[in-house]
This record gives sequence, C-alpha cells and structure tokens, in this order.
Amino acid sequence: MNDAFKSLSDLTLAERYDLDEILDQASLAEMASSFEELFGVSLRIYGTSGRLLADTRRVPTLYAFLDRHLPGRLAVQKVIDRVRRAAPQPGAPERVGCISGGTYLARALVYDGRVRGRAILGPILDPEITAPPSELLEAAHGLPATELEEHFKKLPRLAPLEVDRIAQHLESTLAVLTFSGLKAHLASNLHLESVKENFRELSEQNDKLKAAHDRLKELDRLKSNFLATVSHELRTPLTSIIGYSEMLLEGIAGDINQDQREFVETIHNKGEQLLGLIKTLLDLSKLESGTMSLRKDMMSCGDLVLDVVATLAPTAKKKGVKLQARVTDGVPELYADSARLRQVLLNLTENAIKFTPAGGDVTIGAQAGFMPQGDTGGAGAVLMGAARRPAVVLSVADTGIGIGVEDRDRVFDAFYQVDSSSTREAGGTGLGLSIVKRLVEAHDGLIDIAGNQPSGTVFLVTLPSKRPPQ
Repeated sequence: MNDAFKSLSDLTLAERYDLDEILDQASLAEMASSFEELFGVSLRIYGTSGRLLADTRRVPTLYAFLDRHLPGRLAVQKVIDRVRRAAPQPGAPERVGCISGGTYLARALVYDGRVRGRAILGPILDPEITAPPSELLEAAHGLPATELEEHFKKLPRLAPLEVDRIAQHLESTLAVLTFSGLKAHLASNLHLESVKENFRELSEQNDKLKAAHDRLKELDRLKSNFLATVSHELRTPLTSIIGYSEMLLEGIAGDINQDQREFVETIHNKGEQLLGLIKTLLDLSKLESGTMSLRKDMMSCGDLVLDVVATLAPTAKKKGVKLQARVTDGVPELYADSARLRQVLLNLTENAIKFTPAGGDVTIGAQAGFMPQGDTGGAGAVLMGAARRPAVVLSVADTGIGIGVEDRDRVFDAFYQVDSSSTREAGGTGLGLSIVKRLVEAHDGLIDIAGNQPSGTVFLVTLPSKRPPQ
C-alpha cells in the first residue's frame, strides 16, 4: 500500500480525533446553554487535553457571597481545584464534594470506545439537605447569616438518580453531536487529502513537463547552432563553386562547347539556389537567437512595392501571371529596415506567383491603416484612452490555390508545408513564411491571412508607423 493510500486510510480511524477537533465550539456552547436552561444545572465540557470547550458561565451566587472575605474565598478555591483535577474513567463517574454540602459530578465522555473528554455538572444538592453544613458555616463566619441562607436556598437540588439520568442524557446528546461532527470532519479531511494528492500529482507532471520543455529548448538551441554552423561552413566552398562556374561560362579558362556550357549553367544555377537556401537558414538562425540587427531609416512603402514588382516581373511573365502594384494615396513613410521589408515582400510575392496558375493575377498593395483593435501601444495607453495607432498595411493577393483555414496558423511554422499535390510540385523548404513572420514581428508588426473567395490568398502585413528616434 503506497503512502498516499495509507494516509487516506488513516483518516477514517475515528479514534484519532478528540472533541476539540470534531465539535464546533459555537454549537457546543449553545447546546450547553440550552441544557442549563432545561435542567437548571451548570455544565462545563473539557477536551482530552484539558481545554475548556463549553461553559454555561453560571456561577452560584453562594460563591460570590463567600468571595467577600478571605476564608470563604480560599474555601471556594479549594473546591474548584478539586473539580479541575477530577479524572473520571469510562463507566465510573467521579463525585467531588462541595463546601455547600452538594457535589459536582464529573463524567467521562466516551465515543466509539475511547474517552473524548469530560463533563462537569454541579454543584447539585440532595433535596434532603435543608440546612448549610458546618463547613459552609465556618467558611462564612463573619458574613450575614440571613444572606447565607438565601444563597444556600438558590442552589439546584436534584435526587442522585435524577442526576445520573441527566448525565446519561448529556452523554447521548454529545454522542450524536460527535457523530455528526466526526462525519463532517472526516469528509473535510478526505477532501483536503484528495486535493493534496491531486496537487502532488500535478506538481510531478509539471516538473516532468518543465524538464521536457527545457530539454526541447536545449535541442532547439542545438539545432539552431547546428544550422548556423553548417550553413556558414557550406557558404564558403559554395561561393567558390559559383565563382568558378561563372569564370568557365565567361571563357576565362578557355572555350567550351554547347553541351559543356549547359552543364556549367546547371551547376551555376543549382549553386545559386543552394546559396539562397543557406542564406535563408542563416537568417532563421539569427532570428531565433535574437542576433539579427535591423538597420532602420525612413523609407517609402510605395517605392518598395514598385521595386518588388519590377524585380519579379520577369518571373511572373515567364509563368503567365499578371503582376501589378496598387498603392493608394497618403501612405505614410515607415521607420524600418528597407532591406528586410523588401525580403518580406519578395518572399510573399514569389510564393504567390509560385502557387498561382497561368492566367492568374498577383497584386502587391500598400495603403494607410491602423493597428488592429486591442493593440494600442500597451496597457498604459489603453487606460489613458489612447486612439488607435496609425499603420501601413502591405498586402500580397493572388488568385491561386489558396490556403485552407486549418493551415493558416501553421504555415508560419518553420519547415511546415501544406500537404497538397500543388505544394509538392512547387517544392520549397517551408522556411520562407517563418522568416517573414519573424521579420514582421521584429518591426512590431502583425501578419495575417485573409480569405479571397472563391480562390486565392491574401497576406496582410500591418506595420505601425513610427517616427525616428531623436
């Protein structure tokens, strides 16, 4: 049996608990007060530790009378001390004599075979005692005799048999209260123990998840370092291959025939493709590690759009796709890294051309706008009631195969490709959109994909228009 189960099992053992733990103090005090009103007898209830749990607070007026001078006060204190020391056993009540001639009845409170506390009833006089005993007269010597007689008559009087019956009734009442209190106490403790066990299990799972997360972060870091190292090491020899292939094509090493020229051109083109892939991997590594620096300056978004259209016009024409720009008036300038934003638009537009069939359209746009609702420059701006931040919205729209709603979030993950035949035919590494998203976010911007019914895709890049630092 494991420790958790053993702990839960222990909670069901009633003998572990005392009245102090399982009875509500307020309810117990109310019960004692009702008991006194019903039978006219003072009642005190103690726990096994000796702690007073309930007290009717009814002090005989005789004691207050005797407290007027020292002999009476000492006599009363002796009685109180004897009552406090009373230690009744189960089934054997203990009677403690009182200076008044009456007795205190000390009874053990037993539940489920175990002493849970004790109850003290009294002082109670036998109805046959009609006059103050000599001990009381001696303690009250010097005090008015008439007052002594009056206070003596106020003491409760019950026959011994009736006192025993009252004591048994008290014990039965406390047994019912103990059962109810124990039931509630155990239910509460079982619930608490269950919560503790669940918390322990969650803590263990959390520790495991944290360890797995740390491990994945370390693996991701190693992956980034590996990509950066390999890409850097490949770049140098690849540059040489491209350079020598260019020299062969230019005839520096001598004339080459047509077949040789085609072979060298293939080597050169594939080398350029591989160099582009290596540059992409290096950019991704820098973005992931946060080491890429942006060279920001004021730039015109309209000029950027026209430059990208001019650059990719031959590619679009070759595929039979109509490429056009759409720049509205009043587009503000951006304080940004023009080279990196050019990389963003080139990547998005190349993808659009790649996935648009012949006869389709690709449009690059720029217009003034605002950052989306909820992005107002921080919580402070929200509290101050700031207006929406002005922005520039760059768009790349095509009439191609489109991107399904279920894939629109995942296409920005590194190496992810939409699983369709058109994608496989077009090829690609799945890194372009991941780099685009990181570059946009590095400019505090947002990128989103909008639907373009009945077909096609619209990429929206929203960049806040900022002033250069003074």
